[in-house]
Amino acid sequence: MPTCTVYTLLRYLFYCLVISNPLYLFAQNEATPIGYWREHLSYQNAQQVVKGDKVYCATIYNVFSIDSSNEVERYSKINGLNDIGVNCIGWDNTTQQLLIAYSSSNVDILKGNTVTNINDIQQTTLSGDKTIYSCFCSNGFAYLCSGLGVIVVDLVKYEIKDTWLIGDTGNQVKVNALTTDGFSFYAATNEGLKTASVSSPNLDNYANWTNISGNNGLGNGPVRSVVYANQHFITLKNDSLFIFSNNTWNLLYADIAWPVIAINTVNDKVFVCQQAANGNARIVQLNTNGVIENVLVQAASIAFPKYALPDGNAVWIADSLKGLSKYTNTFESFVPNSPPGTATGEMMVYNNTLYAAAGSVTDQWNATLNPNGIYTFNNDQWNDISALTNPVLDTLQDFITVAVNPIDQSIWAGSYGGGLATIHNGQVQIFKQYNSSLQVVPSDPTSCRVSGLAFDQDNNLWISNYGAPQNISVRKADGTFRSFSIPYTHVENAVSQLVVDDANQLWIMSPKGNGVFCYNHGNNIDAINDDHWKFYQQGQGLGNLPSNNVFCIAKDKNSFIWIGTDRGIGVVQCATNVVQQNCDAVLPVVQNDNFAGYLFQDEQVKTIAVDGANRKWVGTLNGIWLVSEEGDKTIYNFTESNSPLLSNDIKRITVDPQSGEVYIATAKGLCSFRSTATNGGSTNSNVLVFPNPVPPGYNGTIAIKGVVDNALVKIAELNGRLVYQTRALGGQAVWDGKNYKGEKAMSGIYLVIIKNDDGTEKTVTKIAITGGK
Repeated sequence: MPTCTVYTLLRYLFYCLVISNPLYLFAQNEATPIGYWREHLSYQNAQQVVKGDKVYCATIYNVFSIDSSNEVERYSKINGLNDIGVNCIGWDNTTQQLLIAYSSSNVDILKGNTVTNINDIQQTTLSGDKTIYSCFCSNGFAYLCSGLGVIVVDLVKYEIKDTWLIGDTGNQVKVNALTTDGFSFYAATNEGLKTASVSSPNLDNYANWTNISGNNGLGNGPVRSVVYANQHFITLKNDSLFIFSNNTWNLLYADIAWPVIAINTVNDKVFVCQQAANGNARIVQLNTNGVIENVLVQAASIAFPKYALPDGNAVWIADSLKGLSKYTNTFESFVPNSPPGTATGEMMVYNNTLYAAAGSVTDQWNATLNPNGIYTFNNDQWNDISALTNPVLDTLQDFITVAVNPIDQSIWAGSYGGGLATIHNGQVQIFKQYNSSLQVVPSDPTSCRVSGLAFDQDNNLWISNYGAPQNISVRKADGTFRSFSIPYTHVENAVSQLVVDDANQLWIMSPKGNGVFCYNHGNNIDAINDDHWKFYQQGQGLGNLPSNNVFCIAKDKNSFIWIGTDRGIGVVQCATNVVQQNCDAVLPVVQNDNFAGYLFQDEQVKTIAVDGANRKWVGTLNGIWLVSEEGDKTIYNFTESNSPLLSNDIKRITVDPQSGEVYIATAKGLCSFRSTATNGGSTNSNVLVFPNPVPPGYNGTIAIKGVVDNALVKIAELNGRLVYQTRALGGQAVWDGKNYKGEKAMSGIYLVIIKNDDGTEKTVTKIAITGGK
């Protein structure tokens, strides 16, 4: 009999596991491990493109690259950058590094997969405009053009080398651009075009800089840009390009019908990005004699060009509406799949699809005229429903609420001013005051404001109609409409978010400091004599809310209603019995170290979402928290500083009940976090262990998904010896791969034993660990 090593035996056992246990095959689809983050930022607003070891494109949010094989790589806070919101980028050939300057004045240096942060400018107490408007990299240095002046960064030592305050009297001055021919620096400033010798020992002394505007053909006043091409300096002043030749500034190019957005040069070519008053856009290629050599016009790719970069026979174009494209003989788009913009309206997940309302209103509930519609995310692909994809929606703006009909999966979206839209099988129908019970605001007869949507258990669609005299409408399951008046005085007839509880009652958020209404329509929607209303406000006996200024409502798995205000959270624990009894909210108390206090007391609770384990995800202006089922313990607290969270200003949160992924809409964009809890069922169904096999060196979380709600899960050796035991969080249990002693489990095959409390639901599966102790 041949010798059988332990390694060979394990390989044989793993092979048997793969053949006999299909869980391994399914596990490969679990792309986002538990505890990991993803960004869902828009890549359509491109600002700049540079060529280094790859082509790098800066968007208003982050950066991505295209290599020689057209492979796309994203760079953001999720995978190592230190900030979000990019103002400009620059490539230094000497050190082979990319500089990224953020809107916060923070700076990252990217070399391969290594990121070095320089936050001195951001952290400095020096007053003034620290914004970095452009950067110029040369010979191992980066020259940052800011509102202060020029800030010099040493790209070898990763430090600020110098700051040049070059205002006419040594004051701060906005520098728009800088370049050099190796002998002189030229700086385009708001005071004019300034120059100094590269060899000057004291460039931080303004006296060594000469303002040459007003001489030799160049007029006084601000200069927007300066570049160097074919041994000539070229400036952009107003919408005209001037070239310096024979000690005189001469007009190189101007077209009064085509204002200039930006200029860029490579070798002896000048590229001018332009946009006319009628919205048409183009890119003009000049030589340094002012001769137009090419004009690029393509509405599908060039709408608002911000930067053009020649690359051999190609031209890369960064466009703030169309993203990054490449022109050879045709245009090719390089926009990573992403939502078209930010989403700050309501979000929900239904049947593994995220629906996000992209519109918004101001804090005072005024329209913002946001044209974006509804974004959807399914199978890692983003799509949008808007006037761009459905022209019939061109009069509907500020989509702030969304719901999905559970019967036919039609999408219903509320516009704050444009009424109600439904999209089904590609067909769009719009409901307003003339074809439904919806009403306009008396002071604005053109504005039909839909601010909240929810389907009840009988498939009736309830609608908040902000500002209308009868501000609650319903589209019944038979397709007919009717409206109701709330029998309490409330400022502006303000109504918004709707939640239906387990008693089929409607909970209605009333912004503008009004509070919350609960509505029970009785046995018949059309009969008003059996209707019951309750008004929740601050004060004992009045509802006992922490504040009348309510931002959000959520229903948990115990039928409790959680209400977020500007002074914390109130919980209505007898929600289904409000008609039968006096039912004030209670104020949960949370333990924090040695102190206890009301949950989020004096915090603005902007959003609350419930996960599969009945825990609450809470978003505020200061980050996001996960609290226990009762709200008495804090499990996670994520902020910009301790996590990849994009912003501390949280707008909305929703949880995918199947995957446990938590989607977080922030003021700076959308991101998500793969959490530990999923919805559990009454049976073990499609139980999935992932990763399985557990690869060598893996130190992450192992998940057992698809188990019965709150299941008892045991990890045991094949001989039955218990290694670990835990409770499922809803429908998913998690294991860190260690035994009760905190030691990493040894390589081998383990049993996963799953059962409910009474033992009526049992399942056994296997997990393989390689590279263990």
